[in-house]
Amino acid sequence: MSGRVVVIGVGNPLRGDDGIGPAAVEALRGRVPADTVLAVSDGEPGRLLDLWRGADTVVVVEALRTRPARPGALHTLTLAEAVGHHRGTASTHGFGLGDCLALAEALDLLPPRLVVHAVEVADVELGTRLSEAVRSALPALTDRAAASVRRAHARNHAP
Repeated sequence: MSGRVVVIGVGNPLRGDDGIGPAAVEALRGRVPADTVLAVSDGEPGRLLDLWRGADTVVVVEALRTRPARPGALHTLTLAEAVGHHRGTASTHGFGLGDCLALAEALDLLPPRLVVHAVEVADVELGTRLSEAVRSALPALTDRAAASVRRAHARNHAP
């Protein structure tokens, strides 16, 4: 095991609430151990697989569209939950995280540990502003991601 911890903020900051993943990664700077890899991705599966290659723990932070929508509602999902949860919901990206996880599983490229922190979104239209509900959820979302990173580092450095 490498002990490598990677946080990936998935989304596009130019599409309103879809920018929550990248915003959370920015908010994590200085709040997690220096050897934590902080990255942003547009959600394209090949790039995601490349970003988490060799990682022991991957924390994904992203936007989630649900029906009915509850903008600002937070979700924390394990790998198994993420695959099942995303089948019933729509990603804000063309190729959803559930699809990417299925591909990674087929290619034997899943990380040993993966957790997804997601916030339900309202608006993913062109624009650079997060909606009030999603912006208000950012501190709690960032806290959840930071706690996942701390737990991963504690596991990696346990005797």
